[in-house]
Amino acid sequence: MNSFDSAWTAAAAVIVTIAALVGFLLGAPFEAVLIFLTGGIGAILLAIYPRASTPELPSSSAEGTNAGASANELLDALTDPLLLIRDGRIVVANTAARTLLGAHILGEDVRTAIRHPAASEHLARPLDGAIDRGIELMGLGTREQRWLMRVAELTDGRRLVHLVDRSLAHAAERIRVDFVANASHELRTPLAAILGFAETLGGEAGADEATRIRFLGVIMKEAQRMQTLVDDLISLSRIEAEKHRAPDDAVDLRALTGEVTRVIQDQPASRDRTFEIEAAGELPPVAGDRAQLSQLLHNIVGNAIKYGRAGSPVRIALAPADGGMVRLTVEDQGDGIDPKHIPRLTERFYRVDSGRSRAMGGTGLGLSIVKHIVERHRGRLDIASVPGNGTTVTVRLPAAP
Repeated sequence: MNSFDSAWTAAAAVIVTIAALVGFLLGAPFEAVLIFLTGGIGAILLAIYPRASTPELPSSSAEGTNAGASANELLDALTDPLLLIRDGRIVVANTAARTLLGAHILGEDVRTAIRHPAASEHLARPLDGAIDRGIELMGLGTREQRWLMRVAELTDGRRLVHLVDRSLAHAAERIRVDFVANASHELRTPLAAILGFAETLGGEAGADEATRIRFLGVIMKEAQRMQTLVDDLISLSRIEAEKHRAPDDAVDLRALTGEVTRVIQDQPASRDRTFEIEAAGELPPVAGDRAQLSQLLHNIVGNAIKYGRAGSPVRIALAPADGGMVRLTVEDQGDGIDPKHIPRLTERFYRVDSGRSRAMGGTGLGLSIVKHIVERHRGRLDIASVPGNGTTVTVRLPAAP
């Protein structure tokens, strides 16, 4: 930079600084003045140093050498796989691309490196200046992975291949589709029963009092089942909507457990069951949402009542745990669960025994709701079971500060 440029730069910087100072004195917010000052000086530097632009990608096979070190470092910082191709061969591959396709791909034919028939066909097509919308590649990397591959043509004839991992988006979409299908099925089943029995009551069968009472009982039961399912769906939706905001109220888990067990004890299905509650003397409150923790207890203890053996006790233990947590353990003495089912128990609508669950009024959402409540509370959920010896559910929740 010559002396004229230096003088012009200094003068311009002084002008920008004075303008910023005047704006501040006239009452402009400090943040706005700071942005103006920074932007003004940046504009001066860009005007004086027009060559200080983004480095171009190397234009020869030396792309992998020191000649393109700065550009390669920029490419390696990107998490998406990127390939630069010349005459069908890979001349640049960033770290993400080498991790996905192998470190040996530099210099290889791109069709050999990617090894996907759809990718080979797509790469063979001329772009003719059109924008590539991309194609989806299944099974690249692992069987479950899905990638969106886009190709861009550079002015010197080289091609840039960009791979975007769409696996999580695809998995989320599959979960959404499965959820809608399962929810529709679960609602359709009781609705069909209600419509069928109501239609029958409208005919000759409605004249018989005994039949009418029995059919109305079925209709009431199925309507209550639908109501429970809708309530669970709404609860799940609300919990998911709040999952990014951790609750911070101090909740006495010992007192809440006592309240929930008393309510459950008064239900007809629990009359022959007893609760053995063991709580540590020094038990800090937990940081939580009282209504959601009550729902968590109702679901876990309710499951212990449903699937425990008749007349057997339900054991509940509360104690401090490592890491500033409070541990809740609910143990039943039921038939237990085969270990192969345990990883899927918190999936929506997953049931080990569908017939038994529906007969007991289960919606298939109870443990899914529990999992989401625990996640919102930044806690941990563990389920252990031995076939023939019962199931133990353990929840760890952060203690209130």
